[in-house]
Amino acid sequence: MKKTKVNSMEVAKLAGVSQSTVSRVFSSRATVSEKTRNRVWEAAEELGYRPNALARGLIMNETKMIGVVVRDKQNLLYPEILDKFSKGLRKKGYYVLFSYVENDEVQQDDVFQFLEYNVDGVIAVDVSLSSATVSNLSKSNIPIILFNRYNKDFSGSYHFIGCDNYSAGKYIGEYLIRQNHNRYAYISGHLIDGIEDYCKNGFCDSLQQHGKEAVITLENPTYEGGYRAALRVLNCDFPSDAIFCANNIMAFGAIDAIKTLGLSIPKDVSIVGMHDSIMASWGRYSLTTWQQPLDEMIDLTINTLLNNIEGKVKTFVSTLLCGTLVKRSSVRIPLET
Repeated sequence: MKKTKVNSMEVAKLAGVSQSTVSRVFSSRATVSEKTRNRVWEAAEELGYRPNALARGLIMNETKMIGVVVRDKQNLLYPEILDKFSKGLRKKGYYVLFSYVENDEVQQDDVFQFLEYNVDGVIAVDVSLSSATVSNLSKSNIPIILFNRYNKDFSGSYHFIGCDNYSAGKYIGEYLIRQNHNRYAYISGHLIDGIEDYCKNGFCDSLQQHGKEAVITLENPTYEGGYRAALRVLNCDFPSDAIFCANNIMAFGAIDAIKTLGLSIPKDVSIVGMHDSIMASWGRYSLTTWQQPLDEMIDLTINTLLNNIEGKVKTFVSTLLCGTLVKRSSVRIPLET
């Protein structure tokens, strides 16, 4: 015979209090006397009672759940980012409800479960939001924060925390120029209002300031895409000798393509990636790459969102943090100046 779950009414009866008092005891924001709280806890322990989080959320108008939506694509950083968000929010007493989307722009259907579960807030990781999605979340008083993706069309409707990718691209361009390369290439997925676009703009602007330009090659943002793109910029009349890839997975594909052609890294071709990862340090790749301050970005994102939920933020926050170039052996040794 299936055992029935203990409800709050039974706990209230044993503790000699009202059902609403039991609800208040299990709410982190409610004020209850120590004597009453202990009596309820003892009754709950004796009966084996566990509060229903969703039901408590309806009563207290909070669910302690944060919706996190992310693009379902090959990105070596996603597992690390999602793990850090999950652990960081758990430390603050919140649970995570994940949603994966195939397209770059989040539509209403993609966040239906967030509205259904009445999440306290939404974090959008490297995706843009449709106007309808922003409107529906806003109408439900669900604050939004974009992580590492700036969408200029709705900048007055949510918070944004990211890395200064324009400055990253510009720094990498200057760095490669100092090594006296002759022909430059930028390999990326489809350019959008995000990491890839700002990296490209910074990179090309730095080259232009020195009277140089880059060949822009677009492919799928995957290992295979990086491999094909590298073959195109190398199997031509004027092959590139310096390649900047918008993400590390494309850079790994590019490195293997370079080796397939019998070329040497960095003697014949220098290559730089974006977003440092464990694989970038492997001897097979030893990839020079841009490292974002992920821990700082994630902590700021969580604190900004929770402060918004608690009514401590009066205006929308837009913050860009600086990263750093991790130098390995995929770029020529800097020349003495």
